[in-house]
Amino acid sequence: MILTVDVGNTNTVLGVFQEGKLIRDWRVSTDKDKTPDEYGILFYNLFNYAGLEVEGIKGMVISSVVPPVVTVLEKASRHYFNLKPLIIGPGVKTGMNIKMDNPREVGADRIVNAVAAYRKFGGPLIIIDFGTATTFCAVSREGDYLGGAIAPGIGISAEALFNYAAKLPRIELKRPERAIGKNTILAMQSGILFGFVGQVEGLVRRFKEEIGQDSRVVATGGLVGLIANETEIIEEVEPFLTLEGLYYIGLLNGVNE
Repeated sequence: MILTVDVGNTNTVLGVFQEGKLIRDWRVSTDKDKTPDEYGILFYNLFNYAGLEVEGIKGMVISSVVPPVVTVLEKASRHYFNLKPLIIGPGVKTGMNIKMDNPREVGADRIVNAVAAYRKFGGPLIIIDFGTATTFCAVSREGDYLGGAIAPGIGISAEALFNYAAKLPRIELKRPERAIGKNTILAMQSGILFGFVGQVEGLVRRFKEEIGQDSRVVATGGLVGLIANETEIIEEVEPFLTLEGLYYIGLLNGVNE
């Protein structure tokens, strides 16, 4: 089995693959202050609850946009799994040509998503990841990573309204029945949800003008369901795209299963 770990700014998603299939997944809060032992205990508890043997993990692949967590997870992996994990970063084989001004500055999660999506659907592709930030990535027909766009995520945008507008409350992110809100909460829900739908549709339209109208639009991330139900422009919803990409890259770099 291979354990894949995707560390995001808000959540960390873990998945266990066996013979190419995702057999178990978890989503936990990202905590920069956790020690290697605390992560080790977390792994053991999750595995025990799922009826999995820790000893069955033969490889581990980690992607992180939170650098301090990488060192901690690496120590936990060595101590509790007796493994040296594969850390996604410069020098790791991805099979994808990154056509950026500085390829090293591209977030690991974006490359991992691109690898998985291209493997599943071919190109050209537009990949949208709804997380703490909303990221848009473009992949050419030939499988080259071309670049993309980064926007504030839905959650932090809603929090910004609450924190910086004195009379606006903290709200639940849910779909209002109408675009025209009859009170402050409904008006905020409309502006945030339908506003983000408009952002997605607008950016996808511009991306297609640059890389081709036949580009397939693939979406992933913790908040993907909130937006995907509101627009026909998203063609594929892949909640575990990042974990699948980590698994593929792990195999490409000789991680044992």
